[in-house]
Amino acid sequence: MISKAEQDYLQYLETFLTDARKARFDEVLVNRTNHLTIAIEDVYQLHNTSAVLRSCESFGVQQLHVIEERFGKRIDKEIAMGAQKWVDVHRFDRVDACVLDLKNRGYQIVATSPRGTDCDLHDFDVQQPFAVFFGTERHGLSAEVLDQADRFLKIPMVGFTESLNISVSAAIIIQQLTDRIRREVPQWQLDERSYYETKLRWTKASIKDIKLIEERYFSTLS
Repeated sequence: MISKAEQDYLQYLETFLTDARKARFDEVLVNRTNHLTIAIEDVYQLHNTSAVLRSCESFGVQQLHVIEERFGKRIDKEIAMGAQKWVDVHRFDRVDACVLDLKNRGYQIVATSPRGTDCDLHDFDVQQPFAVFFGTERHGLSAEVLDQADRFLKIPMVGFTESLNISVSAAIIIQQLTDRIRREVPQWQLDERSYYETKLRWTKASIKDIKLIEERYFSTLS
């Protein structure tokens, strides 16, 4: 439940937004999901990380997990084109920490792999919450992720090429799975708490001088 104080606070901040902006937030939020989340492991090329972030935002995936055990890099804002403002990016410096966090939150760990015994994208069961892991451009996912994976997933291909660039693979998988989740999973949208917290973050990120405005608001409550 969202408390009356929380509702009042958000409503106050929303007075600094245009009606069009507020309506757009609600329009986008009803299509956001945490049923599927994405994790990328030690992606070397910065533009690939940023492109995956942009795909998450475009297709309604609210959370991206970035493991930076070997290559600590910032999200490329130019390539992400502002998507970093609207997607929650969780950073980890170890694979095991990321996997444990996701499993503790009820996610199945799904490793992307071109192995012939893996489940094809169109046959993948989307009913339970799951986190899809993508690996490095050259070597794929680490043995640590593969060993802890609950399920495996591959994109069916009919050409000579056995693998795709990570940004291309992620875009295909995210688009296909989010579409299926919306059609096949009864409760795929953000819960009330996640909806509120996401809307609050977006609202604060859209207001100039937000710190001053917050100080003014809370001073009236004391």
